[in-house]
Amino acid sequence: MSALIRRYAAENCYKRMLKSNYPTLIFSCHASTRAAPQLNGAAATTGLYGFDHLKTPKGFQRFVDDAIERSGELVNYISSMPSSAEIVRAMDEISNTVCCVVDSAELCRNTHPDREFVEAAGKASMRINEYLHYLNTNHTLYAAVKRAEKDGNLLTKEAHRAANQLRIDFEKGGIHLPPEKLARVNQLNLSTIQLSREFGENITNDPGSLDIFPASRIPRHIHHLLKPIHRFTAGTSPGSLGSWNNMKEKGLRITTDHHTLVSVMHWVSDEEVRKMAYIQGNSVPHANLEVLDKLAAARHELAQMMGYRSYAEFVVKPNLASSPEVVMSFLHEMSKIVRPKADEEFEAIRNFKREKCGQRCIDLEPWDETYYTAMMKSSAHNLDSSIVASYFPLSQCIEGLKVLVNSLFGAMLHNVPMAPGESWHPDVLKMTLHHPDEGDLGYLYLDLYSRKGKYPGCANFAVKGGCRISETEYQLPVVALLCNFSVSPGSSTVKLNHGDVETLFHEFGHALHSLFSRTDYQHFSGTRVALDFAEMPSNLFEYYAWDYRVLRTFAKHYSTGEIIPEKLVKSMQGARDMFAATELQRQVYFLGMVPVSTFYIKAKKNSFTTFCLLMMLNRFFTHWLTRHFLENNQLHPMI
Repeated sequence: MSALIRRYAAENCYKRMLKSNYPTLIFSCHASTRAAPQLNGAAATTGLYGFDHLKTPKGFQRFVDDAIERSGELVNYISSMPSSAEIVRAMDEISNTVCCVVDSAELCRNTHPDREFVEAAGKASMRINEYLHYLNTNHTLYAAVKRAEKDGNLLTKEAHRAANQLRIDFEKGGIHLPPEKLARVNQLNLSTIQLSREFGENITNDPGSLDIFPASRIPRHIHHLLKPIHRFTAGTSPGSLGSWNNMKEKGLRITTDHHTLVSVMHWVSDEEVRKMAYIQGNSVPHANLEVLDKLAAARHELAQMMGYRSYAEFVVKPNLASSPEVVMSFLHEMSKIVRPKADEEFEAIRNFKREKCGQRCIDLEPWDETYYTAMMKSSAHNLDSSIVASYFPLSQCIEGLKVLVNSLFGAMLHNVPMAPGESWHPDVLKMTLHHPDEGDLGYLYLDLYSRKGKYPGCANFAVKGGCRISETEYQLPVVALLCNFSVSPGSSTVKLNHGDVETLFHEFGHALHSLFSRTDYQHFSGTRVALDFAEMPSNLFEYYAWDYRVLRTFAKHYSTGEIIPEKLVKSMQGARDMFAATELQRQVYFLGMVPVSTFYIKAKKNSFTTFCLLMMLNRFFTHWLTRHFLENNQLHPMI
């Protein structure tokens, strides 16, 4: 069932936008027009994200009740077959109302430190999705949409497009199937929702760990990322004589989440530690093996019931790439172009390893590349990551984003206070995007610091989508930007490595896509574009994080205030370009290692592979395009 919710909530893959775990359903999801009004006066209290219902965990149940009640009223209204324009408008309001619950619940599930809120949000999400399946199979709504699409009196192109898209989405949801098949499609969709959620929860709850003794095998400057542990030394026991320090040995526990694992691969010289961490980090959580089998089978069956040869074909069809064949053809051509250079780079890395550890090192192992390429980049360009980070305190990076928005769009980001109860954690900040001529354009929550139980990556979550409520009123978009930055030991300032700066800019690009969106219908708001086009603004903003003309406006030393030297930026750019062919070839390999034929035969990797193919297809093109503009000085003249 393909599209009552076409939502692109946030970007997983650590630096990429997290796609919703929900199947695309007909109503594209965002917040309800019945959301709580803006509060006047700091003393007024509200609930999470400004919704009065969400003052307590139990409020999620009322939130669902009200959404279902209002949606029922709208369904009854549409059943009376009003004008085509009113049908489209009412359909969009149903989407807006229901998705208010979905988006708020997803944000709460991934960020709230209170387990009661998290559990209540999870229950609300499942319940509202069950209701969405009722809407998906409502033939009265389908008939009304088909009637609206055929009506030549719709006043705007967007209204025509909305009617057309709703009809296509209904049909992609299987409404045209016989009753028994439609029932099975509904069952498969609910199953994929539950399995996808289980998959994500397993990653959060069981990232895997590895105990290393002694602690000296790990560089001291990354000890703060790891958990100190102890064990009794050989020949001693709790009852033995001697001092406590002589009886135990200090070690460190590596939790193999992505951020920690990358740091270990980058900095640890002990090859055995890197090997064990790499294997452990790429082997857990074991419970997901069974989940993936079930999820792949359900998606494959779903695609075949819908008349497609594979889930890959089912997913790619509505996007710019249009078919698995197009994607694979692109990847094969890309591989052919970069392979000779990638082979040269591989030999250079392997030879460097042999120089460092002797001829006993025959092969370059998977756990070696990050370590040795980092060393080669540092040596070739005289780079010290701690020096680079000293120019990127988090507060200055946020100021840099403000400068960039003002320069590009003439708009300003202002910090604004939150009402009591609106925030889910004391570290969260709220900003408004304001234009001097157009007024407030939307709101942005920033939740940037790492903490236990929080979604582990970086992502952009929707809270409300923009849409026109009346001739004079527009529902402003609201988004939440999540990262997991941490304070280094002995410092009160959060300093970002440049990879984190790039990630922050990437996610901010997604946020702006939503905040600047001005559509009549929230069905098309913000990132509700073709999936393989949704990364365009975010990829563009990554390039701003590399351009000295932008960096000099905010990248200043945390203690001296010195502007980052242009020579240092050029060294960073040079290091970035080293082994670019190897990186590109690896991505092509990861995405293209399933031959085209297996897109139709083996369901296990179809869904994940296709999603990655779409992202990389868009990413290759976008990076080429944006670099072309940047290198030809075609930036905004104020930068």
